[in-house]
Amino acid sequence: MTRGARPEVDAAPQAGNGLARADRSPTGRGRPTSWVRAGAIAGIVGPVAFTAAWIAAAARQAGLSFSAPQISGLAADNARDPWLMLGGFLVLGGCAIGFGAALAVALGARPLAGWGPLAIQAAGVLTIAAGLLRRDHVLLTAGPQSWHNHAHDVVSAAAYVLLVAAPLLLARRFRRDPRWHRLALPLAIAAAASAALLVAFYAAPHDSWDATLQRVAVSLPLAAVATVAVRLAWLARPVRTC
Repeated sequence: MTRGARPEVDAAPQAGNGLARADRSPTGRGRPTSWVRAGAIAGIVGPVAFTAAWIAAAARQAGLSFSAPQISGLAADNARDPWLMLGGFLVLGGCAIGFGAALAVALGARPLAGWGPLAIQAAGVLTIAAGLLRRDHVLLTAGPQSWHNHAHDVVSAAAYVLLVAAPLLLARRFRRDPRWHRLALPLAIAAAASAALLVAFYAAPHDSWDATLQRVAVSLPLAAVATVAVRLAWLARPVRTC
């Protein structure tokens, strides 16, 4: 380093609770810690609400076993109480957008935050779209399908990619951050396991166990995101000063 040069840093200035200082937020105006904490709570509520929605909806499908319908089918036109699953999609998507924004602020905004928070937000947008573009039937059936059924399949595939990518991107960002490094390996493992399950799911989408594969494959990254949200909520807790 030449004389008079400033040393390089790879993390934003930290507040007393370990979060990046609010004055380094993307807006330039700063974000209060309470706002970050609210986003962290959203990151917990979204996955919990979505999981509760598909469990409740699957249990209410008359004449079908609990493990038969895929998650998307539970919001189909001919599903029983499709509003349960539709609500799950909308809540998860909205919460993911808010959580991604809060996480980006906490990590110091771009480029310090990395691409993980943005991937979470993009997945949230696609989740909302997947919920609104409903499938035609509870179960996969042969024959003609509506445009929104086809659009749902495309949007869902893109959302799956982001669900796998987000934990990987966060793991890459966290491994060099002492506040987050313990989550790096679990996030990478969850993403790898989810990717393997999704490959198996797409390889045989009509098999009897396809819905179970899908549910596990989706739940793994959602659990990973919720774990990050719990950590963020802890870091954003009020810090008492003397």
